[in-house]
Amino acid sequence: MTMRTRITELLGIEFPIVQGGMQWVGRAEMAAAVSNAGGLGMLTGLTQPTPEDLRREIQRTRDITTKPFGVNLTILPSVNPPPYAEYVEAIIDSGVKVVETAGNSPKEFIARFKAHDVKILHKCTSLRHALSAQRNGVDVVSIDGFECAGHPGEDDVGGLVLIPLAASALEIPVIASGGIADGRGLAAALVLGAEGVNMGTRFCATVEAPIHQAVKEALLGASERETNLIFRTLHNTGRVLKTPVSNEVVSLERREGGCEFKDIQHLVSGQKGRLALETGDLNAGLVWAGQVVGLINDIPTCAELLKRIITECRGQLALANRFFTN
Repeated sequence: MTMRTRITELLGIEFPIVQGGMQWVGRAEMAAAVSNAGGLGMLTGLTQPTPEDLRREIQRTRDITTKPFGVNLTILPSVNPPPYAEYVEAIIDSGVKVVETAGNSPKEFIARFKAHDVKILHKCTSLRHALSAQRNGVDVVSIDGFECAGHPGEDDVGGLVLIPLAASALEIPVIASGGIADGRGLAAALVLGAEGVNMGTRFCATVEAPIHQAVKEALLGASERETNLIFRTLHNTGRVLKTPVSNEVVSLERREGGCEFKDIQHLVSGQKGRLALETGDLNAGLVWAGQVVGLINDIPTCAELLKRIITECRGQLALANRFFTN
């Protein structure tokens, strides 16, 4: 059983399910497992310390899948930014045909990608940014609702509103992101006008995810109420798993007089987050996760997960159709 939407046709995949490009998680094992299961696996470009390391990781992925996969390139403001142009060249030179961009606009790199027939998925958290991305020439918008892990923006609009808004306003296809973990979520996204879904947190709780089993068990055991919104007072909201570390960040932000980034930097560094994922020590750093943790009930293989999602989606759409009478 396969599905056919503009997303599956554009990306050359069986099922319209894309793995989110998650820092420290989007490695060859993860991307290949999702692609082999019929979705689109995603390497995280900046997980690799240099463009040359990314080239090697792309080759390593090709050693374990012949299916299409993409590379995420998150573009963020920084005093000492990574050599983004060199990462772009590594993606192009390696023959990767799908890139997921996030953060700032990928405008300066779009022509370069287009010249090499690379399809561009751009993640947005608002309709205005989605429209801007379409004008700039991206091929797909992945729209992130407030439920999502990572940075949901500052508008606090949930997917139930944001997905149909984007689907109605855009001519290019829309991927729904945030709060999706099962076939009901895929069915709902399709009904709302999306032509595919993006899942991040759900793929972290799979056998192949390259993170410590204790972290997977923490995701499995968490309820929908066990995430924290951090960086709210810094106007750079992020959603993470509720842990002693993220609780402390929230506490510092809420103290009288607030806080500056330097006051919490020792808690939130990317390297400490990596340490938490690799060692399973939830006191070591942040674990990024969405409210979808409340829907995670097991730790399957990616193949088992995608097969279940597609079967359940078809069943839910058929069930909904039975509510109509002639």
